[in-house]
Amino acid sequence: MNVNVKRNKKERTYTIRVNGNKYRTGKMARDEFREAEFYTDNDWLNYLRTSGDYYVVE
Repeated sequence: MNVNVKRNKKERTYTIRVNGNKYRTGKMARDEFREAEFYTDNDWLNYLRTSGDYYVVE
């Protein structure tokens, strides 16, 4: 599974692309945002499965 993640420091959000689908996290707390910099592909997939704090980007 191909996972590509880009961060937006100003907004403290991440854009996650998985198999042609694009998702964006909600604004994160500073600590959470910093911690997410070290997420692996599996961590991001788990985030999408378990967190409700993201939305689909068209």
